[in-house]
Amino acid sequence: MANIRIPTLVCLFLSMVLGTYATLFSPPADGMPPPIFILGDSTADVGTNSYLPHSKAIANFPYNGIDFPNSRPTGRFSNGFNSADYLGKKFGLKRSPAPFLSLLTLGPRFKKHLFKGVNFASGGAGLLDITGSNLTVIPLSEQIAQFSTVRDNLTALIGSDATDTLLSKSLFFISTGSNDIFGYFVANSTMPRDKFISILICAYSDHITTLYNLGARKFGIISIPPVGCCPSQRRLQKIVNGVDGCFEPMNDLALDFHSALDTLLGNLSTGLPGLKYSLGNAFRMTIDVITNARAFGFDHVDSACCGSGYLNANGICNWTASLCPDRRKYLFWDLFHPTNKASNLAAETLYSGPTYYVSPINFAQLAS
Repeated sequence: MANIRIPTLVCLFLSMVLGTYATLFSPPADGMPPPIFILGDSTADVGTNSYLPHSKAIANFPYNGIDFPNSRPTGRFSNGFNSADYLGKKFGLKRSPAPFLSLLTLGPRFKKHLFKGVNFASGGAGLLDITGSNLTVIPLSEQIAQFSTVRDNLTALIGSDATDTLLSKSLFFISTGSNDIFGYFVANSTMPRDKFISILICAYSDHITTLYNLGARKFGIISIPPVGCCPSQRRLQKIVNGVDGCFEPMNDLALDFHSALDTLLGNLSTGLPGLKYSLGNAFRMTIDVITNARAFGFDHVDSACCGSGYLNANGICNWTASLCPDRRKYLFWDLFHPTNKASNLAAETLYSGPTYYVSPINFAQLAS
């Protein structure tokens, strides 16, 4: 030992450290869950907006989270887990990957979490940067920029080739578009609806292509549900037209969007080598629950579980709101968002449902 020179000792020490480093920060082994990257809006937000000091779209207070472990509000717009969590569970995780902004608070521990994936979704966000801009949220373009940062970190850890391989196996789930439609109606836009749909689809095309160029290959896309049937829009229907029921102009726009998105994804899969996709028809999934509520175990598909006033849709869910006694019987948690139970049903359908609901393959097939 006395004859070993100092440089040799340093080399031995560095090799030990680097070996440990490589063990700590190595890609998932075969058989481990693939990394999951989630982008979108409040249907998939697991706490992102709680880290935005001036955001007006937050849910980190009761009664939100009443059915989450320890009845803890987490920033999810739900009484418990949301669809991002249940999809995470389907692919071997305990819940959704953590929000990107929460990982930034971990310092050096940030990097070891990246191999599970990251959730970038921000409540109130949309396909267009202008959507939700008055709420202080993170639009999809900025969420993708955050993913680019994650990619850079992965490359620094495991190298460019290994990062490309890892991302080619990763799953990218996107749930967005509803807030863009809300914005169109709130603004009383005079833009022709077909032109508005074209703008949304062009934005979606750009976003997917950017992710593809960053290494994404497997896309699980969740289309827009019948947003006109949310308690908030049923209330609008009552106020504007004096009748009960869904606000159909919004539903018509959601249907047109799904048809255009289906065409777009088919074209992109032809033009971008290696791209695979699965498109969840959230409109059809939700309408079938609304029209056959009892078959799915729901008693209430028009009113919110938590809120105030007509259909519990006059205000947000907070500690002063009226709370339903049995959340399992409600499709809607608040005036916009589904309950824990409804989110679980959606994830089950996306994961293993037939082509009637998710096509051309389901999310399980997408991962294989």
